[in-house]
Amino acid sequence: MESGTNTAVKKYSYDYGQHEEGGKNAGTMVGDILSDPDFPGLTGIVIGDWGGSWEEECQAIIDGIVEHAQEFSHIKSLFIGDMDYEECEVSWIMQGDYSKLWAAMPQLKELTIKGSMDLSLGQACHENLESLVIICGGLPQDVIQQIQEAKFPNLKKLLLYIGIEDYGFDGDAGTIKSLLAQSDFPNLTYLGITDSEIQDELTLAVLDSKYMKQLHTLDFSNGTLTDKGGEALLEKLPAYPNIRKLDAHYNYLSEEMAKKIAQLPIEADVSERNQPSKYNGKYYLDAMLTE
Repeated sequence: MESGTNTAVKKYSYDYGQHEEGGKNAGTMVGDILSDPDFPGLTGIVIGDWGGSWEEECQAIIDGIVEHAQEFSHIKSLFIGDMDYEECEVSWIMQGDYSKLWAAMPQLKELTIKGSMDLSLGQACHENLESLVIICGGLPQDVIQQIQEAKFPNLKKLLLYIGIEDYGFDGDAGTIKSLLAQSDFPNLTYLGITDSEIQDELTLAVLDSKYMKQLHTLDFSNGTLTDKGGEALLEKLPAYPNIRKLDAHYNYLSEEMAKKIAQLPIEADVSERNQPSKYNGKYYLDAMLTE
């Protein structure tokens, strides 16, 4: 087990030896958490590698939390799947079905999920959730639809890594336009539609969405944002004085465009400018997190 520096939040994970030699896996994780003397004093838990995360879903962890809902009633932030590529590539992390978690953890404020394989949110309804973050190499259209239909009246932050087709994203710009048009998050102030190979199109979708009047933070980071998207930002952002922060780090902006965006009267991060790669005479722009 690993402890974080913040004593209110602790990370639980198994290393190779614990899994291969000690028999630790998703089925033992909740029991180990409950037996930890630090657990009653925590407000948040982070679950990393449960051992063989590329071949075993985390469903036993989700089900264990649901089964022991009373014991987890003090946990306000939950992160399932926090592991680096050496432990498990993000596209290989086997997730699970969260449909029963919503009712089991009414006190939950923040949920972060890493990985999208076999991920389902079910009929998501939660009165108190304030932050939903999904980090993946490709977000399936059915999960986006579940978010679109979710009832999160107090959601303040929505951050989605859209990813690419090869690793799970089977939608298009219309999918995101529908999400933004049909969802109902009246308290949303931070919107991140990130890590996309069609970042310009998705940026335009956000800038034309109903949420622009209520947001204070826009996040278009880790994708293939080019000067086309940059021009849209320069054109549209001045109409929204409520926008205070723009995160567009990791991009394909020209130096000139990056300077123009940085001069907007907001806090703007346009660092990590990239150059397209060339192969067989063609240019390629890559999102930051895919495999």
